[in-house]
Amino acid sequence: MARTYPHDRFDDLSHGNRVGAHRAPAKKGRGWVPFWWALGATLLLIGIGIVILVTLTNRLSFTIPGLPTDAATSAPTSEAVPTAVPTVDPTLSVTVLNGTPDGELAASVTEILTIAGWDVGSTQESDADGVETTFVYYSDPVLEGAARGVAASLPGSELTLSDDFAETGASITVIVGNDYLAAQG
Repeated sequence: MARTYPHDRFDDLSHGNRVGAHRAPAKKGRGWVPFWWALGATLLLIGIGIVILVTLTNRLSFTIPGLPTDAATSAPTSEAVPTAVPTVDPTLSVTVLNGTPDGELAASVTEILTIAGWDVGSTQESDADGVETTFVYYSDPVLEGAARGVAASLPGSELTLSDDFAETGASITVIVGNDYLAAQG
């Protein structure tokens, strides 16, 4: 059974073409407001993050290039830095890497080190063949004396304390450079 309702004034309304909410057109320029709010919030969050990082790490320093720092203005000390005495330790493994285009140079350096009493574990070509200076790398400060001993066997080489070649397993790594080639030739 269908129910009937009494006739009222809303039954005679004409149906127009407009449907839904009736809003005024948006004002020009109002689209920038959310952008500026988002930019402000982003900058605020970045600022808070920087402050937190600086507070936790204490690694922020404001040094201006060209101005002397506190360390540079202090008087130099007269204490001499002790250097390790060059030693030869045949129990240490030495890796020789050739950083020159001359493929035979690493073999001659290996021979020189073997004659000097060093155990050369590996002789290989370096990734770069344009190395200018011969370097002796050692990864532990305890090995400085032994590294100086290797450097004494290869005149003109420079010592560097670095972990760059620790994965090779050798205690000391020698990279033969073009300066050694010039000294030989």
